[in-house]
Amino acid sequence: MAGIRIGGLASGMDIDTIVSDLMKAERIPLDKLTQKKQTVEWQRDDYRDMNKLLKELDDMLFINDNSIGREATFLKKSVSSSDDSKVSAKAINAQTNISSTIDVLSLANSSTWKTSGNINYTAQDIELKFKVKDPGATEYRYSSIKLSASDSIDNVISKINSSTLGVTAMKEKIKISDTEYKDTIVFTNNKTGAGVEIALDDRDAASETATQTFMSSLGFTWGGATGKTLVADQNGVDATIKVNGYEMQKSSNTFTLNGIEYTAKGVTSSSVSISSSTDVDSILDSVVKFVNKYNEVIDKINGKLSEERYRDYQPLTDEQKSDMEDKTIELWEEKAKSGLLKNDSILSSGLNSMRMDFYAPVKNSTNPVGFQQLAEIGIKTSSNYLDKGKLIIDETKLREKIQENPSAIYQLFNADGGTEETTGIAKRLRETIKDTISNIEEKAGNSLKVNNQYTLGRNLNSIENQIDRFEDRLTQVEDRYWRQFTAMEKAIQQSNSQMSYLMSQFSS
Repeated sequence: MAGIRIGGLASGMDIDTIVSDLMKAERIPLDKLTQKKQTVEWQRDDYRDMNKLLKELDDMLFINDNSIGREATFLKKSVSSSDDSKVSAKAINAQTNISSTIDVLSLANSSTWKTSGNINYTAQDIELKFKVKDPGATEYRYSSIKLSASDSIDNVISKINSSTLGVTAMKEKIKISDTEYKDTIVFTNNKTGAGVEIALDDRDAASETATQTFMSSLGFTWGGATGKTLVADQNGVDATIKVNGYEMQKSSNTFTLNGIEYTAKGVTSSSVSISSSTDVDSILDSVVKFVNKYNEVIDKINGKLSEERYRDYQPLTDEQKSDMEDKTIELWEEKAKSGLLKNDSILSSGLNSMRMDFYAPVKNSTNPVGFQQLAEIGIKTSSNYLDKGKLIIDETKLREKIQENPSAIYQLFNADGGTEETTGIAKRLRETIKDTISNIEEKAGNSLKVNNQYTLGRNLNSIENQIDRFEDRLTQVEDRYWRQFTAMEKAIQQSNSQMSYLMSQFSS
């Protein structure tokens, strides 16, 4: 603990300023430690920015929509219909191009159930239990709806609609005469097709009776072999479709054949022609976006590797910043941050591996001749050495290759292989990215890691410990200076007192 400090009362000296100036010199090593800490933090952040870039490239490979790692990207088809008002079509996962004729003989529609007589609704606490057979199903499924004594009839309608019963319920007013209307409840099945049933859940006799009584009070009727099936006002029917002259039944007006999704919109008087072709533009766009992202990533990494290091520009201390304008600080720190990853071995190794991933041919049985190297499909490395490995696309050639065999291009990027040379380019690249990210995280960590889990973090801990120890030492040095000056002040004060005493003796 610091003792009493006497600030120049006896000597007339500005002790505060003298000690402050002395401490500035003492703080120089501490400032260097603080600057070193800031430099390591900037370097850590630069590494993490590189990992963010690599993660974005990895997403372009396999995660994002239309990425080159997805087979669906290379199966895209343009589908046309000779009469879109009757039959529309779109490709889902068609492997090959098709040409077919569609005749719609009849459309599918939904089953409906309607109440008859008066609705005698009494609110009550009850759980309605049903078993349901959906269109085309062979097994029943079960559904329950909990009602309470506070529910209005509109609440009941709402709960039915939000349940798993699979119907849309409505309350309508039916005109009986010019002056008289009657409430009617209508259920419409949410799915089209024949074979729909809504029956009582017969697993619990008490619940079965309660459900039947409640539904009957609303005006629904029961029938079937056991009298436990809700009687339909209109039974759903399947659509009758002819595909290339072959007649078939479909429970829905939308159905999929050979990777093409058809939607029947109306009965046809003549055949509708459906044809598909490779969506070259869409596939080309996916490949171009990937190549552009790769070029962006290697350009930024190369930029960091070759960035000039200005060692005369060290991070500014708070005291230095206080004497500078904001723009000057910004320009200074721009140079101070420059070159922190210059010639970095992790990034250099990662770039070299990525280049090899692209250059080496894919020798796999799934890859036909003419689709074993990027150059064969129109993607080459720039001949300009300043581009440092950027890829250049010959769009005309790539378009021709996509038209010729899009699946082979998919295999060029994604072939499965037990060895490096039999593995597709995208999968090789992903492994390289994964290894590079891992190596960077080992050195610079990530937002989820604490300092002692990575190299630069441990360096930061060491520097912070040195700073703490040096700050303790500075406190001791400052206290020593003040003790020395305080002792001097006391001596001068004592000398002045003695001199005053002697002068008073002489004068008397």
